[in-house]
Amino acid sequence: MINVFRHGISRVTPLSDEDIVQQLEQRMGRTHARLRLGIEADSGQRIFGGGINFFHPENWYSTHSLIKFCLRLSGLYQRGVRNARRIQVRHNSVHLPLLPGAFEGYTILHLSDLHAYMDPGITRAIADTIKSLDYDICVLTGDYRAQTFGDCLPALESMQRITQHLRHPAYGVLGNHDSVRMVPGLEEQGVRMLLNEAVLLERGADRIALAGIDDAHYFRVNNLEKAAQGIPRDTLSILLSHTPEIYHHAVHAGFDVMLSGHTHGGQICLPGGIPLTLDSKCPRHMGAGPWRYQSLTGYTSVGAGTSIVNVRLNCPPEVTLHRLRSKP
Repeated sequence: MINVFRHGISRVTPLSDEDIVQQLEQRMGRTHARLRLGIEADSGQRIFGGGINFFHPENWYSTHSLIKFCLRLSGLYQRGVRNARRIQVRHNSVHLPLLPGAFEGYTILHLSDLHAYMDPGITRAIADTIKSLDYDICVLTGDYRAQTFGDCLPALESMQRITQHLRHPAYGVLGNHDSVRMVPGLEEQGVRMLLNEAVLLERGADRIALAGIDDAHYFRVNNLEKAAQGIPRDTLSILLSHTPEIYHHAVHAGFDVMLSGHTHGGQICLPGGIPLTLDSKCPRHMGAGPWRYQSLTGYTSVGAGTSIVNVRLNCPPEVTLHRLRSKP
């Protein structure tokens, strides 16, 4: 049985495996749905091999205990937990000379790597932070689940504590922690998932495109060609990708902006915010904050949640407000 959380209803509606597969085939197409489900089944809790990286520490649960033990021994654990619950609101101006006039000042709330259910205190802090923010749309760049396997229901229930505070249209993509079985539940909560798809955002006669790709890091089911095929020529385009690792493909596909997450900015960093690891095959300057590659303007969120252990050191969690501008 697959549990799908119904938005606005305080109970869970159980669906059979057959029902969930049928829904996904209707929503995504038969090939993509079965491919994603099959890859998830084959991948399981793999620690080595698969995906872009060879080593996947999030699946090695002895690592979780070891890191937590070392932090407790050093006296940094409680400090790190407090840091992880202090969500910062970051502001980022995105300069786009060809921005249509009606989109001047258009504001995008960017949430990433929420890892809901891992720490209820962090989930409450995220919800409290976004309640009063002013924006036009919200985008979510993946990793809604804390674990990479198992029941999706706890993550969906925790996600609703956040999504119920979203007051404007929301669009999302899946991350390497997420199961495609979460798609119906997230869309019931009002998050339109972009699975190698694009939508047009319109203001009067002007429009821009928003595209999203499926996970490119672990499951590697991203398809930029499919995501871009519905975008009219010369339309300014924004790409949502859980990981920034496909930046060189995104620029060749003609996207103007890419918003990502995945790296957590390192999460546990040396003083000065120097990450010990980014779990990402991209240049380190792309691991957090704004960056540029050729004609592509990018931003990598350090995320609002935590992975492996619920602490942050020298790397504050964030939600980001991107404001589109035609001039610096």
